[in-house]
Amino acid sequence: MNFNRRDFLKGLGLASTAWMLPRQLSAQSAPPHVIVIGGGFGGATVAKYLKLWGGNINVTLIDRNAQHYACILSNLVVTGALSMSRITLDYGTLKSKRGVNVIQGEALEVDPANRRVNVLVNGQYSAYPYDKLVLAPGIEFIPPDGNYREDLTPHAWKAGPQTLLLKQMLSSMSSKQTFVMTIPKSPYRCPPGPYERACAVADVLKRRKTGCKVVVLDANPSIQAEPHNFGIAFNDTYKGMLTYIPNAGVLSVDSKTKTVTTAAGKFTGHVLNVIPNQRAGQIVTAAGLANDPTGRWSLVNPLSYASPIHPDIHILGDSQATGQPKSGHMANAQAKVCADAIIRSFRGEAPDPNPVTSSACFSPITSSKASWLTASFQYDPGTKSMKRVEASFAEASSATSDGMQQMFQWADNIFADSFK
Repeated sequence: MNFNRRDFLKGLGLASTAWMLPRQLSAQSAPPHVIVIGGGFGGATVAKYLKLWGGNINVTLIDRNAQHYACILSNLVVTGALSMSRITLDYGTLKSKRGVNVIQGEALEVDPANRRVNVLVNGQYSAYPYDKLVLAPGIEFIPPDGNYREDLTPHAWKAGPQTLLLKQMLSSMSSKQTFVMTIPKSPYRCPPGPYERACAVADVLKRRKTGCKVVVLDANPSIQAEPHNFGIAFNDTYKGMLTYIPNAGVLSVDSKTKTVTTAAGKFTGHVLNVIPNQRAGQIVTAAGLANDPTGRWSLVNPLSYASPIHPDIHILGDSQATGQPKSGHMANAQAKVCADAIIRSFRGEAPDPNPVTSSACFSPITSSKASWLTASFQYDPGTKSMKRVEASFAEASSATSDGMQQMFQWADNIFADSFK
């Protein structure tokens, strides 16, 4: 398979499912109603494309927050290279231009029998009926044993206040102090993200402090994404200041003493960044839809992202268990497949039998250079699963300044394609 990788990277932001065409519904006396829970990249994208392609479908997007803080680029907010405003995305365009009804509220419970969602809005409980329900709530954490407090040992794995807290802790470090971070057991949100954070933190400490150390405690046996470039960074670029320890799953955390006990020993840092193990969002679990063998994620039909338990409920993004990476870009791609399948179902049609999803990730290795990773997945009718297209799977040969420039272009494409 021969292709121009630069064009592939540029196209991923907007054209990961460009084969889909708008599928307008015919006029109906009672337009169908789709409720979307969760306004991240999966939820915002599916709401947008249901309106863009679906004509007279009524779409309601419900999220507890008035805006979304993107995890994409958030490690650069931690280091102070970017401001929070750079990763703050609002729902204004979805409302004004796309016609999505956006409600700030807490979705508490799904009632599949009556096809409604119970929501707390402004202190009042309301039941919202749906014809189709899309759950895209992201992740929840599995707190580690011990005296764990995220206000003392932040995860910063849900962007927002936690991002700023870790930024403040990092900036307050003095010379010859140690930053300790943990990496959860795979699968988790954003496979390259923890290694990217380790590099970003090591870079800023190397440039601004003297004699600081970074200790990376990985619950996995090896680097889970971009092993070539992160391996070079750990063993060469940050040699002598960064220590990478695999098979170091967290056993307990004492947030007050900033000590973590792992399978590889006990470690204490001046800053302790604990990223806990993860599972599907609470509303997915509460509805009994976290039904993969681990009990953490939701099995779905990858042709539509519908639950085999309740076919009118679709789960996408971080909460699903299709084997595709849990990332903002992949959630964006899955959302388009899901939107198309829902529109087809309202027309009495079967979903597209051959969906393809694609994603890219860019990772800053230093303050001026970044690497990248690309992957595409295609539906396999034999196994009824999404299989990685091996010819599409690659990482950059090295971190470059060009990669850093492409990273910001890619991020802006994803932000616009999901929220504008």
